[in-house]
Amino acid sequence: MKVLFIGGTGIISSACSDLAVKHGIELHILNRGLSKKIDAPKKAVIFHADIRKEPEKVSGYLKHNSFDAVVDWVAFTTKDIEQDIQIFSGRTKQFVFISSATVYQKPPKSYLITEDTPLGNPFSEYARNKIACEKRLMKEYRKKKFPVTIIRPSLTYGLSQIPLCIGSWNYPYTVINRMKRGKKVIVPGDGTSLWTLTWNADFAKGLVGLLGNNKAIGESFHITSDEVQCWNQIYLEAGRAAGVEPELIHIPSDLLSAYIPRLSGSLIGDKINSLVFNNSKIKRFVPSFKADVKWAEGVKKSVKWHERAPGRCAIDKEADKMFDKIITAYGKAFP
Repeated sequence: MKVLFIGGTGIISSACSDLAVKHGIELHILNRGLSKKIDAPKKAVIFHADIRKEPEKVSGYLKHNSFDAVVDWVAFTTKDIEQDIQIFSGRTKQFVFISSATVYQKPPKSYLITEDTPLGNPFSEYARNKIACEKRLMKEYRKKKFPVTIIRPSLTYGLSQIPLCIGSWNYPYTVINRMKRGKKVIVPGDGTSLWTLTWNADFAKGLVGLLGNNKAIGESFHITSDEVQCWNQIYLEAGRAAGVEPELIHIPSDLLSAYIPRLSGSLIGDKINSLVFNNSKIKRFVPSFKADVKWAEGVKKSVKWHERAPGRCAIDKEADKMFDKIITAYGKAFP
C-alpha cells in the first residue's frame, strides 16, 4: 500500500508515520521542510513543498505518484479542504481528514461520547472550523463520492509533550518545574471533570488500521484510550512521575479565561466537561486496536525524556509569572 501524509512529523502524526513504515506501507511525507531536522522514518520518502502555497508543485508530484490513501494532518479551514478536494479528487482511493474530538457538542447532553453524538461547540473557533471542514467533506462524499474518512483525536501526547490542561504547550516541562519547586499548580474547576489522555503510539494503531479500509469511507471515528481519570488524578500522577507530591489549587475556568483569553476554547469548550469516549466503533473496524499505555506509564516516560537533556526542561517564564499572578489574585478573594 502506498500512502501520503501531508504533515507527518508532529506529535501524533510522527507515531503514525513510524507504525505505517513498520507495517510495510510505502510512506511519502509531504513536508514544508522549514525545520532543519525532520523527525521522520528513514524509509519514508520526503517531498518538500507547502501544499497551501505551492499547490501546483504538489499536483506535479501527483502526476508521477498515485496513492491508496492520503492523510491530511494540517487542514484547519474550509479553504484548506476546498484545495484538498481539488487536488486529490480522482487521485486517491481514500482521503483521511484529521479533525478533533473537540467538535462534539458542548456542553454535552451526555458524558458518554459516540460518533453519533451531535457536533457543535460555540466556545471554540478551532472546533467550529473543524466542524465546517467535516461538513464540506461529507457533502462532497454524498454528491461525488469523494472517499473521505474522518478521524477525531482527543488529547493525544508522546515523549515530547506533557498534556496538563493549564500549562505551556511549547514548554511542556513548565508545570513539572513548578511542582518540583514546591509551587502551586492550577487545576481548573474542582478537578473532578473526567478526561482521557491517549499515548500517540496507541492512537497510531487505530489510524494505520483504517488505511486502505474501504468500509471506512464515509465514516467518522474517534480514537482514544479507554482509561478515564479526573484532572485531579491526572495532575497527581504527573507529580508522582516527577518524584513529588504536587500542591494543587482549584480555580474557576471563567476566571482563568479572563486572565488568559485563549483558554476559553480549550477549557469551557473542552476540558472542563466530563467526556468518556466509547471506542466500540474503531474496535469494530480495527479489531486489533487496543490502547495499552496508561497515563501513569506515559507521563513517566515523558518526564524522563525531558530530564535526559537539560534543553528539554526549559520553562515558559511568561506563563509561570501569569500562573503566580492568577493564584495571588484568586487568594485575595478569601479571608
